[in-house]
Order: sequence, then structure tokens, then C-alpha cells
Amino acid sequence: MAVLNVCFCSKLPPPPNPTKSLSLQQNSSSQSQPIAPSIPPTRCRTAQGLQIQSHLSSICESISKASVLAILSASLVCASDPALAFKGGGPYGAEVTRGQDLTGKDFSGQTLIKQDFKTSILRQANFKGAKLLGASFFDADLTGADLSDADLRVADFSLANVTKANLSNANLEGALATGNTSFKGSNITGADFTDVPLRDDQREYLCKVATGVNPVTGNETRETLLCK
Repeated sequence: MAVLNVCFCSKLPPPPNPTKSLSLQQNSSSQSQPIAPSIPPTRCRTAQGLQIQSHLSSICESISKASVLAILSASLVCASDPALAFKGGGPYGAEVTRGQDLTGKDFSGQTLIKQDFKTSILRQANFKGAKLLGASFFDADLTGADLSDADLRVADFSLANVTKANLSNANLEGALATGNTSFKGSNITGADFTDVPLRDDQREYLCKVATGVNPVTGNETRETLLCK
């Protein structure tokens, strides 16, 4: 942009000498000869400079219009499809599963590693035999869901409602179950709870109904719960 402010004209003449001008005026007065008024120098631009300025202005205007259109388009897309605002698919499942009502949906046998089901309603959903390693069920409702034979290692069940769910033969090694997570009324026969942090009241309750051996790890459910 600095090019636009440069003057391409020839060297400007030096400013007039006030003393010399006064002397000339006195001589002209005595000789009664009129003096033509001096014309101050004016800065100018060459045709090439003006052409560059015009070209740059056009480019800037085009970029500004394109940016505005891009922002408006993105806003309209998100407004028309709210699910895009919090798309929660994992690397093995592009479907939006976060904050959705997925009641009764069939995910059985699917590979859903690190899938995001945060705050979703998953009542009676079928996850039988699904690979859910590292999946997040944070604050989700899994009431009556079938999680039997599922790989739930290091999955996040924090604040989740897992009541009356089928967790038979599921592998929950290293899963999170902090906060008000509830497994009340669930079938945990053969489930592996190794290294799962449970509240004392939850552990006590699960130990009363724990039976079986996990077919994958070979660990007894009661032992993984550290039952006395």
C-alpha cells in the first residue's frame, strides 16, 4: 500500500524565498508591472500508480465479499442442522451420537471406539458385542440398554444412569464410574470391573449380586469388584 502514497512526478521546485518575493514586489510596484500569482506545487500520481491502486482496491473488495459470504453460509448450515453444532462421532463412527435421543437404536456388533455418546438418551439401546473401547457415556441414560459381551475398557460412565442394563460378560476394565453413576438393577454376571473406581455404596450393592467369570479375561466378577 506504500506504493500508492509515493509521488512519481519530477522533483518539486524549492519554496519561494520570502525576501526575494518582497523585493520583486517593490520593483514591480515602482515599474507598475503586474506580477503573475505563483502557483503552489501539487502532488500527483502517475497513471500507473492509479491503475495499481484501482487493482488492489478491487482485490480487497472481492476478498471482503467472499469472507462475509463464507461466514453467512456457515451460520445458515448450523442453524438448519443443530446437530452439527456438537457433532460427536468418533474416528470409527461418523454418525452424530452426542446429545441425541437414540432410544432402542441397534449398535450391536459395531466398532465404535472412542465414540461420543455424552448426554444421549440410550434407553433399551442394543450394544451387544460392540467394541466401545474409550467410548464416552458421560451423563447418558442407558436404562435397560443391552451391553452384554461389549468391550467397554476405559469407557466413561461418569454420572451415567446404567440401571436395569444388561452387562453380562462385558469387559469394563479401567472404565470410569465417578459421580452418581448407578448400576442398580443391572445384570453383571461375568462382567469384569477391574480398576473401575466405584463409590462404596455401589460396590457394596454390586457385590451382593455379582457372579460368574468373564469369558475374555478369565477374571471372576466378585474378585474384580474387590468383594469381601
